Amino acid sequence: MTFLMKLFIPKGLSATDSKVRSAVGRLSGWVGIGCNLLLFAAKLMVGIVTGSVSVTADAMNNLSDASSSIVTLIGFKLAEKPADEDHPYGHARFEYLAGLAVAGMMVVIGFEMGKTAVDKILNPEMTTITPVLVGILIGSMAVKLWLCLFNTKLGKYIDSSALLAAAADSRNDVIATGAVLLATVIEKFTGWQVDGYMGLVVAGFILYSGVMLAKDTISPLLGEAASPELQKQIVAILEKEPAVLGYHDLMVHDYGPGQRFGSLHVEMSQELDPLYCHECIDNLERRSLEELGVHLVLHYDPVVIGDPEIEERKALVSGVLEAFDSRLRFHDFRMVRGNGHTNLIFDIVLPSDLQKEKKNIKKALENALTASYQGKTYLVITFDVENFNLY
Repeated sequence: MTFLMKLFIPKGLSATDSKVRSAVGRLSGWVGIGCNLLLFAAKLMVGIVTGSVSVTADAMNNLSDASSSIVTLIGFKLAEKPADEDHPYGHARFEYLAGLAVAGMMVVIGFEMGKTAVDKILNPEMTTITPVLVGILIGSMAVKLWLCLFNTKLGKYIDSSALLAAAADSRNDVIATGAVLLATVIEKFTGWQVDGYMGLVVAGFILYSGVMLAKDTISPLLGEAASPELQKQIVAILEKEPAVLGYHDLMVHDYGPGQRFGSLHVEMSQELDPLYCHECIDNLERRSLEELGVHLVLHYDPVVIGDPEIEERKALVSGVLEAFDSRLRFHDFRMVRGNGHTNLIFDIVLPSDLQKEKKNIKKALENALTASYQGKTYLVITFDVENFNLY
């Protein structure tokens, strides 16, 4: 496993580099094609000779896996295409589309194998069991277990949902082939004709794998939120910069692996030189691209530090929100003093289940401010979506 990675993956480059990603995709694809075609040929021959529909179904599953590896290989190849005039964000989403195509193939093959298994249940025939049959099944489980570990390692190395899905499919194949092996043992020692039922189990695993793979590949295409892991990695970069006092409003747009674009607000003291803040932001954006492969754009929010009056009102607002619901948070707090009134301007991060409470939250804040301070205070509040905020 490690030998193959050293042999085919370029050295001295980051895992986020497009050349590394392409090499890993090719390696996984060719290894998957070779292993699955060998298993398909062996199982199909044994299944025809012994008359075992579950073994034949398992052989077709391997053929589907070989086809999946071909589609994955093509997907990674197309994803290599650079950005052009019509696609300024590149073509990396081809990897997701390849995964979706694989899922469709798995569902079709699983359905067809299910029909064959039902026919075997309705019209049972005794399966001829031989040592060769048992040896083929055990060998298949060993190969699939190795493929599972291999694709898991590759998938984690380049953070590829497609390769991790391939690993999960291989894991399911180990379980499915184990079911086929169990059917042969049961028929051998009890005479019960369970081959069709086990074939139905195998078909069920194929269908399940296809549906789950479709779910995993459709989700980023629809625009899923940044994963908790990616959020932690971005925060880790921000917190290494002493000038950053806070951060919020994270948005990440996924145009395929290696083509993620994000925006985020960072808070810095207004007393710092704007040119220095600009330099810090440039450095953070560069580190995000180099370490995470995320094209991050940071918005500079200057904040007032050390003003007793502002800090007092911030503490009041914090107390009211805490009393209303401990999950409520706020940011971008500003106070604009006028002759007849004072404006308090800030954003509140609102959990989805509190969307109907906006008026009540604002009313509670107004009552507390009126009771604590003379003069009119106007609240200018923006309610933010919780998923777009980091703390």
